[in-house]
Amino acid sequence: MSSDPWGRVDETGTVYVRTSDGEKVVGSWQAGTPEEALAYFERKYEGLVVEIGLLEKRVRTTDLSAKDAQTAIDHLRAQVDEHHAVGDLDALRVRLDKLVETVESRREERKVAKAKQADEARAAKDALVAEAEQLAQSDQWRSAGERLRALVDIWKGLPRLDRKSDDELWHRFSHARSAFSKRRKAHFASLDAQREDARKVKERLVSEAESLSKSTDWGPTAARYRELMADWKAAGRAQREAEDDLWNRFRGAQDVFFAARSEVFAERDAEQIENLKLKEELAEEAEKLVPVTDLKAARAAFRSLNERWEGIGHVPRDARAKVEGRMHAVERAIQEAEEGEWRRTNPEARARAAGLTGQLQAAVDKLRQQIDAARAAGNNAKADKLARELEGRQALLDQALKGLEEFGG
Repeated sequence: MSSDPWGRVDETGTVYVRTSDGEKVVGSWQAGTPEEALAYFERKYEGLVVEIGLLEKRVRTTDLSAKDAQTAIDHLRAQVDEHHAVGDLDALRVRLDKLVETVESRREERKVAKAKQADEARAAKDALVAEAEQLAQSDQWRSAGERLRALVDIWKGLPRLDRKSDDELWHRFSHARSAFSKRRKAHFASLDAQREDARKVKERLVSEAESLSKSTDWGPTAARYRELMADWKAAGRAQREAEDDLWNRFRGAQDVFFAARSEVFAERDAEQIENLKLKEELAEEAEKLVPVTDLKAARAAFRSLNERWEGIGHVPRDARAKVEGRMHAVERAIQEAEEGEWRRTNPEARARAAGLTGQLQAAVDKLRQQIDAARAAGNNAKADKLARELEGRQALLDQALKGLEEFGG
C-alpha cells in the first residue's frame, strides 16, 4: 500500500483521492507500482491546474465571452468532479468558483458597457436624425448635400440598436434625405426652366443688338443699347454655355457700334476744338471794340464778326458758355451804347426828364422852407418829420439830375 497527503493506493490497486467529503475513488492501477499510480494521477492533477491557470489568464486578459468562459469552466469542473486526479481538488473547485464570479462580474460590466454604448449610439443617432431633418429644409444645396452624405458615413460607423428602434430612426433619417433630394431636384428643375426662359429672352436681345451694331443714329441707338443692357440683367442667367456664348455676341455687337461711334466722335471733337480756337480769336477781336467810342463803326465791325461767327460750327459743350459769353458781353456793351445815344438824341425823353427834375427841385425847396418855419416856431417834431421826407425827395432829385446829364445837360 502507498499514500501521499492527497491520495493512496490500496492492496487491490484501487487509487483514492482525499477531499473534504472524504475519500473518492480515482481509478484502478494494475500496470505498475503504487508509487507510479500516484505519480500518474498527480500529473493529471497538474494538468488541471495548468488548464485552470490558462483559463484564468484568458478571462483576465482577453475579450473571451462570458458564454465561452462558462463552457470552459463547466468542462473543467466536470473533470474535477469526476475525481480522476490526485491533488487538492477542493482548491481547484474554489478557484473555479472564483472564476465563475469573475466571469459574472465581467458579464455585468459588459452588460453595463453595452447598455451605455447603446444609449450613446441612440443619442448619436437621434442627433443625426435631428440634424438631417433640419438640413432637409435647407436651401444651401451643395453644403447641405455634402453634410447629409457625411452623416450617412457617421451613421454606418455607429453600433446598431435593437431592430425596432434602429429601423424607426433609420426611416426618419432616410425620409429626411429623400425630402431634401426631392426639394433640390424640384429647385434645379425650376432653375433649368428659368434659365431656358432667360436663354430665349437673351436670344431676342442679342438679335436686336446685332441688328443695331451698324447704326449711325448715335444718340437713340446708344440709349437703346442701355435699355437692352437693363433687360439683359433683368432676364437672369441662362445655362452656362449658352450664357457665355450669348454674352460674347451681345457684347461684340455693342463693341462694333460704340467703336464706330467713338471714331466719329473723335473726328467731331477734333473739329470742335479747332472751331473753338477760331471763335476765341473772334471773341478777342470783338472785345477790342469795347469801350465803344464810335458807335457806328463798332456796330458794323461787330456785325461782320458775328457773320463769321455764325459760319463756324459747334465747339465742345463744356467750352460753349464761356466763349459765347464773351461775345454776348460785347454785344450788350454796344446795345447799351445805342440806348445811351438814343436817350441823348430823343427830345421828348429829355423834356420829360427836365420836367421831372424841375418838379422834384420845387418840392425839395418847399420842404426846406417848411422845415425852417417849423424850427422857427419851435416845433422840432414836425421839423424832424419833414427832414426825413426831404431825404427821400433829395435822393429822387439826385437820380433825376444824373439822368438829365445823360442827355447832355
